[in-house]
Amino acid sequence: MKLFLVSIFLSTAAAFAPSSTSQALVQRSALAQSDDSSFALCAKYKKVFVAGGSKGVGRAIIDKLLAEGSEVVALLRSDEAVAELSAIDGVTAIQGDAFHYKTVEGAIDGCDAAVTTLGGSVEDTKRVDYAGNNNVIEAAGILGCTRVVLVTSVGCGDSKEAAPPSVFETLKEVLTAKTRAENVLIKYYTNMNWTIIRPGGLVTEPMTGKAILTADKLGIGSIHREDVADLTVKALFAANTEKKVLTAVDPSLSSAANADGKSFEAFELN
Repeated sequence: MKLFLVSIFLSTAAAFAPSSTSQALVQRSALAQSDDSSFALCAKYKKVFVAGGSKGVGRAIIDKLLAEGSEVVALLRSDEAVAELSAIDGVTAIQGDAFHYKTVEGAIDGCDAAVTTLGGSVEDTKRVDYAGNNNVIEAAGILGCTRVVLVTSVGCGDSKEAAPPSVFETLKEVLTAKTRAENVLIKYYTNMNWTIIRPGGLVTEPMTGKAILTADKLGIGSIHREDVADLTVKALFAANTEKKVLTAVDPSLSSAANADGKSFEAFELN
């Protein structure tokens, strides 16, 4: 049981607030009402930087953004990932390391939103969970990037009690590093339009479409990676997620981390 819980958790890996006009808000609302199935609000952010986009949630986020008509700039370390994403229309693939601030800054330059899913493993001696995410946040602030979404994990910050104690202890260094990145946004970028999303245990399966975001700090459960990506993109363009910390779980999936099947109130995006 402990190994199962650890495995699903291991997979999870200063801009100024945009001055939205009343007309823009009305336009976004109309778009949402005209197409409930696709949450078509992407006109607001046309060029989005994605860190951690070579695989998993980050890679699925790139696909979701492209489907909604956004251009994507992806920072990638491997030659294989750069070659793969460079072949996709709408993607600018930049080879570089998120540990290098200037590389991150150069990649974000010209983007009007940034999404980071950077995360490492327990065995890593360097913590991209903090250092890389912090570089994204700092560069966005300096460049005036208007929007940042940080994807971390259940067990970070004030959701510590949601994680099973054995899992938290095993992942303590990872979760602590992610929490430090969260705190950068929460404490020092008070004028930024940020959102933090904490997925539960990640599963690699096709999306169910039944996953939710919840503001419940004790929210816990499993969720497919593609569903996390879908919720992240929807939250990116939603009008009511500014300065919100939200948990992503799928009530339709059974989970050892939520053996009692506790339900959580969904946070409705608009």
